[in-house]
This record gives sequence, structure tokens and C-alpha cells, in this order.
Amino acid sequence: MGTKTVDETGVKTDERKTDERKTDEATEAAASTEAAEATEASEAAEEAGTDAPDDADTPDDTDTPEDADVTGKTDGTDGTEAGPTGVGQGAGAVVSAGLGIVSLTGSWVGTVASARESLMGQLQTSSSSDVGTLIEKGYGNAWQATAMWGGIFALVALIVGVVVLARPAFGAPGRPQAPWIKSVAWAGVALGVIGLLLAVLKYTDVLLGLPATG
Repeated sequence: MGTKTVDETGVKTDERKTDERKTDEATEAAASTEAAEATEASEAAEEAGTDAPDDADTPDDTDTPEDADVTGKTDGTDGTEAGPTGVGQGAGAVVSAGLGIVSLTGSWVGTVASARESLMGQLQTSSSSDVGTLIEKGYGNAWQATAMWGGIFALVALIVGVVVLARPAFGAPGRPQAPWIKSVAWAGVALGVIGLLLAVLKYTDVLLGLPATG
């Protein structure tokens, strides 16, 4: 009877040890599983952390509207600045100076007009006319025609130069006129005034009048 009891106790003890071993193995397996899951989670977090800057670069790539706005503003300012270039004012200044020079040196129009007046004077006079009439018809009218056309060119040069100098007052308020345009326009105005004055003096015979015949 006693031996059976000992045997039953030993068997029970072995069964308890076996159950404890199974419990420890299950606990270790659960712990290892949790550790593996934690390791995988940490690796996934690290991978997500390393991929985050790549993902974060996407908003930078999608910042094109801001770049487009900046480009649009820049294009707009370029268009505004490129509006009044001053080419017309420069051309007007050069034309004014050129006409002023022509008014002083003469033009083919004045030459033709002078020759025409001289021919008409010869046709209107005869060999029996007095010397005063011959000089007036043959030379006086021709010289006055030359002076008249010189005065016309001088007047046009004066008007064009004044318009060029006054143009900035009626254009863009914040855009000054180029210095060379002002210089050339002032030269045209000065030449026009001089040419107009000389033309008036010559036309009225105050300057280089006809010689006296009496």
C-alpha cells in the first residue's frame, strides 16, 4: 500500500514538472514571438522613417503653383517695363535734328523751287525790261523761294523737337526720358530756331538782300 502511494506521488510530481515545463516553454515562445513582433515593428518604423523624406519631397514637387505665380509676376513686370521703349522718341529727336540741318544747308526741294522761280522770271521779262525788274524776277523771287522752303524745314524741325521734349509729360509717369534723346531733341530745336530766323531775314531781304540798281 505504501509503495503505491509513493508511486502515485512520484507520478503526480512528474506530471506537475511536465506541466511547468510546458508552461515555461509556452511563456518563452510567447516572449520570443513578442520580441520578434517588436523587432519587425521597429524595422517597419525605421523603414517608414527613411521613406518619409522621399514622401515629404512630393509637396516640394507640387509647389509649382507658387513657382507659376512668381513666374507670372515676373512676366507681368517684364511686359510692363517693355511697353514704352522710347524708340519713337529717339527717332523723332533724330528727325528733328536732321530737318534742322537741312533748313540751314538747303534741300533739293528748295533748289528746284528756286530754279522754277528763276525760269518764270525770265519768261515774264524781256530784253527791254529795266535792270531792277530783271534782278527781281530772275534772282529775287528765286532766293525768296529758297528761303521759304528753308523756313518750312526749320519750322517742322522745331515742332518735332518740342513734341519729343514734351512727350514724357503725357506718357508713363515713372519712366524718365533717355539723356541722348533730350540732347538730340534740343539740338533739333536749336537748329530749327536758327534756320527759321535766317529764313525770315532772307525772305524779307534784311539779310543778303538784292543789290541796289539806282
